[in-house]
Amino acid sequence: MDFVLAVVWPQPLNPLHSIALSALVAAVPLILVLVLMGGYRKSGLFASAWGLGTAGLLALLIWHMPLTLVLWSAVYGFIYAVWPILWIVFGGLWLYNLTQDTGKFELLRRWMEEHASGDPCIQAILVAFCFGALLEGSAGFGTPVAVTACLLAGLGLEPRRAVIVALIANTAPVAFGGLGLPIVALAGVTGLDLYQLSSMAGRQVPFLSFILPAYLVWVVARGQGLRRTWPAALVAGSTFALAQFLVSNLWGPYATDIIAASASIAALVTFLRFWVPDGTSQNQLGERSPAPLAVADPDPPALSSRQAIVAWLPWVMLAAVMVLWSYLKLFQVGQIIIPIPKLHNNVIITLYQKPYSALYSFQPLGIGTAVLAATVLTALCIRAGFQVVLKSGSKTLRQLRLPGLTVMMIVGLAYLYNYSGMAYTLGAAVARIGPAFPLVSSYLGWVACFLSGSDTASNLLFGNLQVAAAHQLHLSPVLLAAMNSSGAVTGKMISPQNIAVGVTTVALIGQEGRILRGTFWHSVLLAFMLGLVALAQAYWLPGMVP
Repeated sequence: MDFVLAVVWPQPLNPLHSIALSALVAAVPLILVLVLMGGYRKSGLFASAWGLGTAGLLALLIWHMPLTLVLWSAVYGFIYAVWPILWIVFGGLWLYNLTQDTGKFELLRRWMEEHASGDPCIQAILVAFCFGALLEGSAGFGTPVAVTACLLAGLGLEPRRAVIVALIANTAPVAFGGLGLPIVALAGVTGLDLYQLSSMAGRQVPFLSFILPAYLVWVVARGQGLRRTWPAALVAGSTFALAQFLVSNLWGPYATDIIAASASIAALVTFLRFWVPDGTSQNQLGERSPAPLAVADPDPPALSSRQAIVAWLPWVMLAAVMVLWSYLKLFQVGQIIIPIPKLHNNVIITLYQKPYSALYSFQPLGIGTAVLAATVLTALCIRAGFQVVLKSGSKTLRQLRLPGLTVMMIVGLAYLYNYSGMAYTLGAAVARIGPAFPLVSSYLGWVACFLSGSDTASNLLFGNLQVAAAHQLHLSPVLLAAMNSSGAVTGKMISPQNIAVGVTTVALIGQEGRILRGTFWHSVLLAFMLGLVALAQAYWLPGMVP
């Protein structure tokens, strides 16, 4: 037989014969990306390209990975970035842009104004928490902070406080943001079961979701506001947390935020029909903005029932399609499993003494296709003209040009990081922390999201590191991988990218440092709380781990 056998390459776990030194060198690409983005404020594309190049050189020169495997590892990451990740993002942003271009998003904004009761604490819950979660679930990528901060300032909250509230609120839904993209990426980079990861994250972040509305009220008006509006906070938080838990565990990650946010909004608005907070006004709290920033018409007419239905139609349609798609298991229809040439089973994971598979699962009816179907159905229902639909689609393509390349570079870096063995070297090193690692696990996600600005990027960079550490400590890899995503949500409120988005919408450019100082300790505290949840699940509540 005339053929050449592919070389099977074992990953060196300790190439420099010192696990501490090997781990330090392995961390260089990650440190470079994080410092360039967070410290020097370079673009994500610039930072991730440098990180990928550096990882490639280290894989060749220090880990002695064959060039063919280096190239195919990166290519595998590029392919996964395009489909399913960017395909999902494209569909979600197209739907969001369609609502903007047809005026349906403005109707939804006005609906939120009408039902916020004029109380700043209720506004923080309904706008920042509930509506922000809806935006995070459908669009993500900074949209919730930009929109809710501007809306809160227009409703009367002092601009700096509005940005801080919007940033803190943009935590609980982030693990399932962008139609479950962080969990999808985490499953892809770790090889763990998508639905187990969704279930595990859905047994961690609801603890945060439950307390977050009350926490926001405390940020806005301290104890006085909490005593006045705690029933509303309880209704919103408990409804969101329960729906988040049920959907993530029964249907998967895709529609978790959309359904949870919609349920929370419906429950809170219904509750406010029968209950009104005691009358502490906005002026008494000293939070009234001298010039509302988000209200073009100072006294718009009330929305009709038809307008309210139309305002909510795109998001209800999206949630319905996601649930139906998942229930009918359409994701797997037509699925094709493709072994990556020269890479599949040609790398040995020395840590586990087993071959590293490289099987790409192409799903033509994947989640991105479901979102596209929801977008088309929405366009038909609202009678959007073909030109309007085409315009919003082309706008989405333009918006995704640079972010798309950035995602490809980040995912390529993550896959090379894993197949080269650098992730396993770091995992072996951090596992030396010992039994307290589940607590630290939360802060690994926190750090990555702080500097990368993305839960998805955090999972791609550190997800497999958590898995490696879990195996070293004989803990559940699903538990710690999910905690990477859960812990990362608390780092988003202090990420420079997220803060930059928030300050630009309320004319506070140049005050990013003040905003960061205003959110930093909230971030540390909430990350610690989630770390305690992981610690309890690892040792005292093992039944919560799927």
